[in-house]
Amino acid sequence: MSQAEATPKPILQLLNVESAYGPVKAIRGVSLQVRRGEIATVLGSNGAGKSTILKTISGIIDPRKGSIEFNGMDITACDPAFVVQSGLSHVPEGREVFPLLSVRDNLLMGAYTRKDRDGVARDMQTVFGYFPILKEREAQDAGLLSGGQQQMLSISRALMANPDLILLDEPSLGLSPKLTKEIFEIVVRINRERGTTILLVEQNANMALNASDYGYVLENGRIVMEDTCERLREKDDIKEFYLGMKEDGARGERRWKKKKNWR
Repeated sequence: MSQAEATPKPILQLLNVESAYGPVKAIRGVSLQVRRGEIATVLGSNGAGKSTILKTISGIIDPRKGSIEFNGMDITACDPAFVVQSGLSHVPEGREVFPLLSVRDNLLMGAYTRKDRDGVARDMQTVFGYFPILKEREAQDAGLLSGGQQQMLSISRALMANPDLILLDEPSLGLSPKLTKEIFEIVVRINRERGTTILLVEQNANMALNASDYGYVLENGRIVMEDTCERLREKDDIKEFYLGMKEDGARGERRWKKKKNWR
């Protein structure tokens, strides 16, 4: 088998994508790709444009420039409902469950595009296996769940669509370190066991780099670095600015005054 044949083909490709909120450009000429079956991550500080990338992919925001291809199909500026039906699910920042619906009905809402009742029933049991607390709270209104449980429900609702790709936005936001670790372990299990491709946006760089296969670093709306996560973890700038590791002899130099090289 040739090297080209051995490399998984991209399931998602962005080429020179630019999006804005009114006059303010949020992402500037972003190009990235996610290969089928992998977990890719976009790292960056708050306000770098990470969530905007996901919203642009899923059709919530229309890009001003560039193109987005998913599963070989151009989905640039497509309606979000069409994007979901094409096999892409978005887990938004802040969970956004349906608070007045039960846990079970929230999960069924995730499967509204599907016609295979037996498959939906099997996937319901699968997500209960990943998150047993959701089975215990099956009849409870989603708005009464804790923040961590709502995050579990939001991920599970996306899984109920049986997607090829999940966009996962800040799953650790507002959660304890213990819950964050638990959710990241499940995310990796979902990828390994189901083969679901995942594009992860996350401020917790340590968790994201350990869970993912390939990473992009976003600053001020631009991709400034990309590599395998194994290699990114060893780069000095990543250690310094995202993992909080300082080299010996730094003499306590303030991080925000030190220039990144991104090489």
